[in-house]
Amino acid sequence: MTASAAGLGEDFADAWPRVVRALAAYTGSLDDAQEYAAEAMARAVAEAGGGRSIGSLAAWCTAVGKRAFLDDRRRRATEQRHAEREAAELSARPRQAEWAEPEASAGAPPGDALDDRLALLFVACDPALTEQARLVLALRVVCGLDVPRIAAHLGVQPSAAAARLTRAKRALAEARGSFRVPEGPERRARLPVVLASVAGMFTVAHRDVLDPGSPLDDLGRQALSIADALVAEFPDDAEVRGLRAVVRLGLARRAGRVDAEGAAVPLDEADRRRWDARLIEAGLSDAAAAADRGDGRFVLEAAIAGLHTAAPSFAETDWTRVVAFYRALERVWGAPSVTVARLVAEQQLALFSPPSGERTAALRAVERELRVLAAGAAPYAALDARLALADLARRTGRREEAAERYAALAAEVPTEAVRRLCERRAAG
Repeated sequence: MTASAAGLGEDFADAWPRVVRALAAYTGSLDDAQEYAAEAMARAVAEAGGGRSIGSLAAWCTAVGKRAFLDDRRRRATEQRHAEREAAELSARPRQAEWAEPEASAGAPPGDALDDRLALLFVACDPALTEQARLVLALRVVCGLDVPRIAAHLGVQPSAAAARLTRAKRALAEARGSFRVPEGPERRARLPVVLASVAGMFTVAHRDVLDPGSPLDDLGRQALSIADALVAEFPDDAEVRGLRAVVRLGLARRAGRVDAEGAAVPLDEADRRRWDARLIEAGLSDAAAAADRGDGRFVLEAAIAGLHTAAPSFAETDWTRVVAFYRALERVWGAPSVTVARLVAEQQLALFSPPSGERTAALRAVERELRVLAAGAAPYAALDARLALADLARRTGRREEAAERYAALAAEVPTEAVRRLCERRAAG
């Protein structure tokens, strides 16, 4: 493929992990690999912008990155040779034959048939790192997102995202030393961490990029591609199939999530005829296969996504089973966001029930729990709880309270499409 200035964006998402992995294997450092890959990509943009053909973007950038690395080593060696205290040691160093490496091998894989993005994820998702550090490292190394975009996705300041990235790299280097892709049993041991990071990537996409404008913004499709690679590597793993089901079903429902005016379309107003039937069928197949083999986090998430997607309408969703699956998920993976989702499902179950004292009591109980979470849960869960409270006020006829809640939310939600929805509901 020949890279041009216009087509470089689409090539980048595919080339970035290949280049980083090749340079990491070459330099022995994931940190160095990112820096030289970024420099090579910048040079590629300049070359393509000038109308010059660079052939395969991945091979070209790998070769340029290697040359830049070697140039820096030569420069440092020259500086050291001029320092008296290093003169004796440097004079005894042999010239490295790799400096004359032919460019023909620049794009060659490092010797492992594992998908490049997946290989980098197994490196980045080291159990020695915290969950946030793994996600930041995965978004930077695997997806090639710059620090400001990572910060925007995570809802933190760029300085905080940069600090997390720096700490993650330092911790990884201290824990593992030089770059190495884990093999066999070690991959299996890291698999839960990898799955959680891919799920985090898809959550970012599903929350923040409702209608991606370019392949570089489409984290959802990137997550699906990585999930496909995971299934190829672990075809019989229930959690792997469950994760791919969640991603497939989420992407299947993406059509129509934003209306003509750029406002988010909630699930109860979605035009289900626009959903991707092919992806739905594939996702439901994955969900069924996962359910036959296990009952972990992603098996349960796939079952919930399947119920939402297969229902003829929002009102006809089997809310009783959705609530039951969320309760099971809370026992397996007790994240605050899961509790909010379970409360929202209980809210729907009550709202679609005939009016009664039990219905009123159930809604009051849900509202009490949502208020507690809105006041003290983790930021994303607290925001979800406040959105649920606004929706509950709207659907129970408390229009003034709903308008006030939506107006307050419009000032704080990070996603433009959701902000427009809140503004619309606050006004009417």
